[in-house]
Amino acid sequence: MLRAAGVEFEADMSFAGLHQLVHPLREELNRLSDRHRQALEVTAGLEDGTPPDQLTVSNAMLVLFTEAAADRPLLVIVDDMPWLDRMSAVVLGFVARRLTGSRVGFLAAFRSDEVSFFERGGLPELEVPPLADDAATALVDDRFPTLAPRVRQRLLEDAQGNPLALLEMPIALSGYRAARAPTSSVRPPLSRRLQSLFASRISNLPDATRGQLLLAALESTGDLRIVRKAAAGLWGTQSLEAAERARLIHVDGGAGRVAFRHPLTRAAVVELSTSEQRREAHRALAGQFETDSERHAWHLAEVAVDPDEEVAVLLERAATKVRRRGDPVGAITLWLRAADLSPQEPDRKRRFGMAAFIGVDITGDLQNTPQLLDVLEPATPGDQPTAALAVAAAAYLLNVDGAVDTVHRLIISAIETCPDPSDATDEILVEALWVLQSAVAFGARQELVESFRKVLARLRPGPPGLIDLLGSTFVEPARLALPALARLDNEVARLTEPFDPARTIRVGVAALYVDRLPACRAALWRAVEHGRVGGAITSSIEALLLLGCDGLLSGSWDEVSRLADEAIAQCEAQNYQLLAYLLRFQHALIAAARGDEPTMSALTDAMIQWAGPRRFGFVLNYAFHAKALAALGRADYEAAYQHVTAISPAGTLASHSAHALWVILDVVEAAVRSGRYAEAAAHVAAVDAAGISEISPRYAFVTTAAAALVAAEPEDRTLFEAALAVPGAERWPFELARVHLAYGERLRRAKSPGQARSHLTAARDIFLRLRAAPWSERARSELRATGLPAAHADAVRKLDLLTPQQREIAQLAAAGLTNKQIGDRLFLSPRTVGTHLYQLFPKLGITSRAALRDALAEHPTD
Repeated sequence: MLRAAGVEFEADMSFAGLHQLVHPLREELNRLSDRHRQALEVTAGLEDGTPPDQLTVSNAMLVLFTEAAADRPLLVIVDDMPWLDRMSAVVLGFVARRLTGSRVGFLAAFRSDEVSFFERGGLPELEVPPLADDAATALVDDRFPTLAPRVRQRLLEDAQGNPLALLEMPIALSGYRAARAPTSSVRPPLSRRLQSLFASRISNLPDATRGQLLLAALESTGDLRIVRKAAAGLWGTQSLEAAERARLIHVDGGAGRVAFRHPLTRAAVVELSTSEQRREAHRALAGQFETDSERHAWHLAEVAVDPDEEVAVLLERAATKVRRRGDPVGAITLWLRAADLSPQEPDRKRRFGMAAFIGVDITGDLQNTPQLLDVLEPATPGDQPTAALAVAAAAYLLNVDGAVDTVHRLIISAIETCPDPSDATDEILVEALWVLQSAVAFGARQELVESFRKVLARLRPGPPGLIDLLGSTFVEPARLALPALARLDNEVARLTEPFDPARTIRVGVAALYVDRLPACRAALWRAVEHGRVGGAITSSIEALLLLGCDGLLSGSWDEVSRLADEAIAQCEAQNYQLLAYLLRFQHALIAAARGDEPTMSALTDAMIQWAGPRRFGFVLNYAFHAKALAALGRADYEAAYQHVTAISPAGTLASHSAHALWVILDVVEAAVRSGRYAEAAAHVAAVDAAGISEISPRYAFVTTAAAALVAAEPEDRTLFEAALAVPGAERWPFELARVHLAYGERLRRAKSPGQARSHLTAARDIFLRLRAAPWSERARSELRATGLPAAHADAVRKLDLLTPQQREIAQLAAAGLTNKQIGDRLFLSPRTVGTHLYQLFPKLGITSRAALRDALAEHPTD
């Protein structure tokens, strides 16, 4: 059996719970791979090193438990789960859901109605109710047969079926005599009364034993060696036998562990101590850890009464470690404590500023940000705001209100108030650059970009690598992306290294407009899961946004809608207006492609109404894109041209607008179909001059297709064929179908109906699968114009309406496999399989699983 327990006094210390589980299995660590062994050694404080990411730690714990159970079965018992620190709870939730079929058992205890970061969904639960009256009476009679009837009755009433109370309360009553009835009818909560009973037993112990109990209560890992070494300098080597005889603790000398029999005992030990005794104990415990360890800093912080810069520095270093380890929530706690202990006001405000900034930028903690900003306000009216205040306030304003120009002014001012505005190693300056980069990109105006470039140009020894990369691929991709792609690819490859939600999002944003998002998907999903269990909520929302952008291109529109709904719900809960409007674009674009004009208009009108007064160019461009696509679908080419050229004028690839790259085909098609051939040709020339086709295969496909639209015969055929021959073109189904449609139209007008039908049929089938009704209707009309009978032009196999994954799921379900069996075969969850079946039934015209076999028989696979 392997035991751990959540400890109220260490609930904010990252991985405190795992520390308790790894230490007893130190010898088993040698069975693990170097990567997993090092991850757990660093996490448990056994060795120094680069903090591992959460997924690596989770996998390492799973392997460690499995290896430990190789010789004999292992039962892992975790008590008081709601008091377990966030990171340990997340890791153990991951492990517990993957132990089925192993020789490892997992048992965790919660009190009723208490919440935890431990995700217990899908795990079997047993609720233990209070003892029934007859059972409670039997227990008391068995253990305390000499109790007077009136005393026994009062005990039964007070205990309320709680077996701990039934067993402990009589022990605390000297000679089993009942305490005098209270004069008040209002009784204290049972937990408080029990704690007072434990306290009465603790008070009778020798001082040295009580001192060691206090060390064990505050240290929490149960490591007897640490407790004894810390006690040696205070009380000698006094044993804990008296506490063990009093049934307060259990000592396992062989394993070197000490454990409290009940958490109320631990709480009573701490409550009975004086503040000076607690500080003395924390000081002794701090001496048992390396000076650069998080535990050393945490114990010293508990010792401090007055501001102490040395301890504040240690806490700040620990906060940086914890943040890099993927626990921004824990980092905020450490930064706030460091701020409290800062003797100098500038250091105090800088540390409060870091906590506020991370709360806005990563964890989604907007509710406490205004209070933190109040703390950071200048002491005297008229004083210049500190850089920390300006950065935190700017990040808050950008996310809550989208005030681009105000944010830009605040950040430029903050940078000027830094001790050295050119020092690229200054922590606050670097955070200011992140916010400035966002404001500039979202403003999407040339003058903002120029100010950003001036700030970067004076940095020494140069701009931070990832900020410079974002400036090239997100702020000005049309002008600067090509030379930066090799660096970006290296950053994407490094996403497998220790997980940092903030870095994952920043790399994902850098990848967005240069088609590197597919390679980021695994890391982005980790960020989503991190937020779902209470971690970096902002990063989780942003990850859902980026995954949705990738899905728009790959045609996974139903999934995009689900992800956007989840993210928007989080935005509304956290008051993230900016992110909510960016997410609504995804709904608007899908509605535009599918011909849902009311939804598209409602969404885009709201986006324009919000973004217009704020001069928030990014959201305006999103709205214009959706409106242009809807107009193209209904063949209103003049309206389409006006909307899309508001993003990037024809003939000019706006360098300050990243979204100009996403509408290249729209600009050219709207220009050609509205009779603006010169403008269309000029735009193709501008795209070619910028080298956009070299960014990615998708851009090679799009730019070649755009060139085909402005070319005359026979060059247009050559270009259309070249576009369709680009490797992987099927990965962008909507754009592929548009090219097939345009090529089929050209072929029909060139009196090549047979060739035209092939491309028009391909376009129609893809549009049908995407449920892009206006576009599929255009393809049908063109097919009929080739001379194909209407029945043939409208014919489509129902199976063609399914995605490849839905088709495979349908076939397996028709063969009789359960959702779980299908999920195991396709590496999907049973819930995901069920969702796919729910979506494919209407496409096949059926309402139940039983009808699947007949539906598939009507449409045999090729």
